[in-house]
This record gives sequence, C-alpha cells and structure tokens, in this order.
Amino acid sequence: MPSYDYTCLECRQRFDIFLTYAEYGTRPVACSHCGSRNVRRRLNRVRLAKSEDSRIESLAGDFSGPSALAGLENDPRAMGRMMRKMGNELGEEMPPEFGEVVDRLEKGQSPEEIEKDLPDLGLGDETGMGGE
Repeated sequence: MPSYDYTCLECRQRFDIFLTYAEYGTRPVACSHCGSRNVRRRLNRVRLAKSEDSRIESLAGDFSGPSALAGLENDPRAMGRMMRKMGNELGEEMPPEFGEVVDRLEKGQSPEEIEKDLPDLGLGDETGMGGE
C-alpha cells in the first residue's frame, strides 16, 4: 500500500498516510495530529537517473576549456566547488572524508592545511608507496 505525505494547514504538522490506489482521491484525509481535514499533499523531490555517459559529458562541458581549470590551485573555494560538482555528477556514494575535504576547501582552507590536519587522507604505507 503506498504511503502519501501530507501537511496539515491548521497545525502545520507533516504526516504520512497509507492508502490503496483505489482510495487515493476518494477517501477523505484527516491530520493525524489534530484531526483537521484542511490538508495538502506534499510532493517528494523527483530524482532523475543519468547515464554514466551523460554525467561525463556534463562534466566535460564544465571543465573542457583551459580557462575552466585555470587558477584552481590558487583558489581553494573554486577547487571545492569543482570537486563537489564532480562528486555529485558521479552519482556514487562518496566517503565522508571527501565531504569534509570539499567543505574545508569551500571555506577557503588550502589543500596543504587540510593535508596537515588530515594526514591519513594521503597515500600511506598500506599502498606500498610510503617510506619506512
């Protein structure tokens, strides 16, 4: 049975209600908090699935010209915005560390400062590339 999201226009509370497809639109809906029938259906966000090719094409369009990448190494905020867009376009779950690094870049923190604060983000001995 589908769940439908509503907002009560009297008490401003949100609530869900289960209705069959046959009941939707014919059965009156009342607020589960105050009982009012002065309610409005909330529509959830719609997500569009993109193919890998369309995500890559979108990124390529944003970063294809030489001026698009110019100065990124000197502008942490621009680098953070670019990384956030790339992370969003990939359509994959990114590790929490990625979000932390992007947040810090967008606040203006330099990559060097971030690396000093979060040394475990770089290549370590577990890759076979570290020294000791």
